[in-house]
Amino acid sequence: MANPIKPTIKTEILPIILIIISIFASFYFYANFPETVPTHWNAAGQPDDYSSKATAAFLLPVVLIGMYLMFLFLPYIDPKKARYEQFKQVYHLFKGMLMLFLTAIYFIASFNGLGYNVSVDLWVPVLVGVLFIIIGNYMGKIKSNWFIGIRTPWTLSSENVWNKTHRLGGKLFIIGGLIMLLEPFLPVSWRLPALLITIAILAFGTMAYSYLLYRNEKEKK
Repeated sequence: MANPIKPTIKTEILPIILIIISIFASFYFYANFPETVPTHWNAAGQPDDYSSKATAAFLLPVVLIGMYLMFLFLPYIDPKKARYEQFKQVYHLFKGMLMLFLTAIYFIASFNGLGYNVSVDLWVPVLVGVLFIIIGNYMGKIKSNWFIGIRTPWTLSSENVWNKTHRLGGKLFIIGGLIMLLEPFLPVSWRLPALLITIAILAFGTMAYSYLLYRNEKEKK
């Protein structure tokens, strides 16, 4: 079976390097972590949940390996695997950016676990904002498939609805990313509402838009 996404050294070098770095770092972190390590922070940047040092050190590298294998495997089982050829560059970009994002979060959390005062309430929203903006810029290039993109019953039922919804979704992701970049500068009491509103707009806005497009398309027919 031909590979639908055609991996090359150029497309795989970043994910593989990130996995190798995280694996080596995990042993260092495990050797130097205290017995319990903060692994979750509230909107004010204060730790509010803890894990064992083994979980804090090794879970994320395992997640990265699983995510990488998932990205390699998904195109093979997608009934629309032929479409991946049309957006393979975006597919590889999303894979690399998501893994880079998770690796950055891993190091931010781990350095805090070692006692360094890395500002979680600053860097995490900034990283999320940058990720959203990158996704938004390329979302309109994703072609119809079952695993990547805005998958609603209506986008999966119509190519036209898929394309228009992803163009709108790209704009909303960029707006959401800009909001996330501003979040660290908002009063603490505003941060969680800003996050929830952003997520609601991205999720329900694109869902409602795809439904309206599909209904209008059916009425015209």
